[in-house]
Amino acid sequence: MTSAPKNTVCLWFNGTALEAAQFYAQTFPDSAVGAVYRAPADYPAGKAGDVLTVLFTVMGIACLGLNGGPAFPHSEAFSFQVSTEDQAETDRYWDAIVGQGGQASACGWCKDKWGLNWQITPRVLTEAIADPDPAVARRAFEAMMQMGKIDIAAIERARRQGD
Repeated sequence: MTSAPKNTVCLWFNGTALEAAQFYAQTFPDSAVGAVYRAPADYPAGKAGDVLTVLFTVMGIACLGLNGGPAFPHSEAFSFQVSTEDQAETDRYWDAIVGQGGQASACGWCKDKWGLNWQITPRVLTEAIADPDPAVARRAFEAMMQMGKIDIAAIERARRQGD
C-alpha cells in the first residue's frame, strides 16, 4: 500500500480529481499522479468503483484530490503561487491554465477549469514590489494592478521610470 505524506493539501473536486491531477502532472515540473483509490461502496457523491481520492504532487507539493461532490467549490481563499524565471515560463503556465478551459483574472491570478486558483508570479515582480526604494516598489505595484498575465518587460520599465 502506498502511504501518504504526513502533511498533504486536500483539494475537493466534483468528480474530476483524477483529470485535474493528470493535467497538473503534465503541465508542471516535479509533478506526478500517484495512487488512485476507488470507492468500495456507493456514497453521496458517487458509486462503488468511482475514483474517490487521488494522491498527486504539484511542483513537489503533496496533494490529495477528493471527489466529494459539488458542495464545496474552490475559491480564491486558496491558490498555488508559481514563481517563474522569465516571460516564456510565465506564458507557458498561464496559457496552459487559461487555454485549457480556465479563466484569466487580475495581477497574475488565473483559475483552471476545475476552479482552482493560481498565481503565476515572475520573480522580477516579487523583487520589484520588495524594492527598498518605495517609489520603485509603488511603480511596479501600480503597473501590476493594470495586468492580467504579468508582463515582465512592463514591470521592468516601471522600475526604471524614475531613472
